Parts: sequence; C-alpha cells; structure tokens
Amino acid sequence: MKKFLVLALASVSTYAAAQFEWSATRFGIVAGPDYSQVKNAHNPSGPMYNFFAGGIALIPFNARQSNQFYIQPGIQYLGAGEKGGKDAPNAVYGNSYISIPLHFKAYFSEAENEFFALVGPKFNFLINQNIKSPARLDYTSEKLGKANPFNLAVSLGGGYSYKRKAELFVTYDIGLSDTYPDLKETWTGDSNTEKKKSEQIISVGIVYLLD
Repeated sequence: MKKFLVLALASVSTYAAAQFEWSATRFGIVAGPDYSQVKNAHNPSGPMYNFFAGGIALIPFNARQSNQFYIQPGIQYLGAGEKGGKDAPNAVYGNSYISIPLHFKAYFSEAENEFFALVGPKFNFLINQNIKSPARLDYTSEKLGKANPFNLAVSLGGGYSYKRKAELFVTYDIGLSDTYPDLKETWTGDSNTEKKKSEQIISVGIVYLLD
C-alpha cells in the first residue's frame, strides 16, 4: 500500500511538473510590513510590527492555454514574534526567519489588471532570536525561551495586479508548529501554557515583477 501511494504521488508530481512552463518564469522583488502575535505564549502578550523582504519566482501552469494559474515560490527575510502585554510593556520576543513561501496563485481572469488569490505552505527557518526586557529572566533560557528552529505555516491571501507588473497583496499566515515547544509552566495555573504556541502573521506586500 505504501509503495502504491509513493508511486501515485510521484506520478502526480511528475505530471504536474510537466505542465509548468519553466521557460516563461518571471522573477520579482517583494517587501512590506507585517503584524504578528504568538497565541498562548508569554501571556498576556501584545502584537509586534516588523517587515519582510526578498524575491519570488512566478512559474506559469500551462501558459499556452491560460495565463491565470501559477506557482509562486520565494525566499525572504521575515521578522515576526510578539511584545509583552500590560505586565511587561517593554518586553520584546523577536524571531527572525529565512522564509520560503510556496504559493499557488490564481488570477480571476486573463486581464492584465486583475485580482488574484494566494494559498500554500510557508517554511520558516529561524536565524536569530532577540529577547529584550522579558517579563521573567528564565524566558531567555534554553529551557523555556528557545524558539523552534523551524516553523511551518499555511498562508492565505489575495491582492491586485496592475498590468501584471506591480502588485499589492495581503496574506494571513496560520502557524502549524509550536513556536515555543518548551514554554510549559504548569505551576502558574495558566492552562494556556500547555497549549501549542502558534505564530500568526498578517503581511501587506508590494511585488514588482521584472521583465
């Protein structure tokens, strides 16, 4: 059964890859601000404002029949995390990532000026963790404060394209990984500390596609 599933997946992947028009791939640059929070961590906590920037590739899916459907991979710097709440207003729990989004992109029509939708996974690899003025010093320790070196998220969003050249978009990333897997404190009486710490990110970006 496992062999059959592996063969079936390989066949589907090979077929899908064959439909991509690799020679028509376009590249672009992307940047913008983001708003993030980590649910169930350092309660109570507040949002952090940061930014992301990097590059994307726009790979058409069967462009000879339609110019509506694409795969859009990218590689970007992504700043996220959270700030302290009312009990520690100066606290900062910042996470910096190399982020690799892999979006399926669909324009609503073949028009040059058109809305589009985005959906797909995002793979975030931690490159730096910045903790300032924590609510408790042990939040800086390896035991409680160490962020997960890898975060997987599902990204949903949409935007508008002007002449398939300049684009504005919004995405919402739902973290599937536990951002702080060791941040569990049963002695506090806060049941949230036993829950998964999910990083949530809202991003607003501008894309400029190169010729």
